Amino acid sequence: MLPKYNILTEEQVRMIHDESIKILEEVGMEFDYEPALEVFKREGQKVEGRRVHFTREFIESKVKLAPSQFTLHARNPEHNVVVGGENIVFAPGYGAPFIYELDGTRRKTTMEDYDNFAKLAGASENLHMSGGTMAEPQDIVEGIRHLKMLYSSIKNSDKCFMGSAEGKERAEDSIEIASILFGGKDVIKEKPVLVSLINSLTPLKYDERMLGALMAYAEAGQAVIIASLVMAGSTGPASLAGTLALQNAEVLAGIALAQSINPGTPVIYGSTSALCDLRGVSLSIGSAECALFISASAQLARFYGVPSRSGGGLTDSKTVDAQAGLESMLTLMATTLTGINFVLHTAGILQYFMAMSYEKFIVDDEITGVLRHYMKGYTFDEEAMAFDAIAKVGPGGHFLTQEHTFRNFKRE
Repeated sequence: MLPKYNILTEEQVRMIHDESIKILEEVGMEFDYEPALEVFKREGQKVEGRRVHFTREFIESKVKLAPSQFTLHARNPEHNVVVGGENIVFAPGYGAPFIYELDGTRRKTTMEDYDNFAKLAGASENLHMSGGTMAEPQDIVEGIRHLKMLYSSIKNSDKCFMGSAEGKERAEDSIEIASILFGGKDVIKEKPVLVSLINSLTPLKYDERMLGALMAYAEAGQAVIIASLVMAGSTGPASLAGTLALQNAEVLAGIALAQSINPGTPVIYGSTSALCDLRGVSLSIGSAECALFISASAQLARFYGVPSRSGGGLTDSKTVDAQAGLESMLTLMATTLTGINFVLHTAGILQYFMAMSYEKFIVDDEITGVLRHYMKGYTFDEEAMAFDAIAKVGPGGHFLTQEHTFRNFKRE
């Protein structure tokens, strides 16, 4: 892997951390879930109604309990993934309720679409995981939708998959299904198999649905992505540094809750923050600002010693065009160069998370393959330096018929 590019100085990272602590101490976070408030009361934090004010010592001590890396176990052990360190895990798109067809028409997602994306992710040489809510099927009643998606992820791929974050009950359903598949709850607590996406409700709030799921997964020893999506200019300040501090405060509070429930819970520092395009008051993810948030989030996660999640093939375009290609390459390049460990939305996303596209999925998968090759960098050994082949060919020759070429061209 190539060296990681840092967008922030050490002093700027410390400034963001201190500002986030100040927010958590003086402004506080709202937790709309009584069991979470009881946890913080037991931990000695100041709770006023549903707002919690945290101490610096509490936040910093809890974050230190989170592992720097962990393994997610797949049904096929060859597809186990290590999250953290120098590793990068690519997962497909997530949460889109619509599909864009090749002719530009938009329609609602169906269960058939979800099955298709599960198969594509399973067959991909570049994606490490399947769903997640790769495309949310609108033709399945809401009460059993999560079960259908889980079953499809298991049936159509032997890679790791994600659990439902739609509240405590559905998180427990996911844990129960995973325990059946892998041999029991004790087994998966020792060897985590699920990761789920827990989003804050920006600014400075977590709702009952996300908190119920977070607590269920933490108790079961399963991994959680604690993520914040701040829209600079609407749900966050217009300044990028202020938005980053707000995002960081929300993520730290979520990590602290997970570690208070079960010390050592595998957590991933998550960010999808971007700017609000104030001309239309809409989210814009295919932007330089989004790439900056991706880069800073990777660095903040390293500062805290936890894995990071961000990035993907992100675009605001509604079709697979030059804009989609440029923006997706920008955000995926920022992701890989700055050291994000877990990449959600790698493939398929159009229209700022609102839609998936089969054609975009294939384009993004190809971009991911290019970047994976790029990140390998150079091989420096005697075979790679090729002195004997160069000496044999000499001036004015060619290497097309050399044995060295046939030994190395596929690897290189």
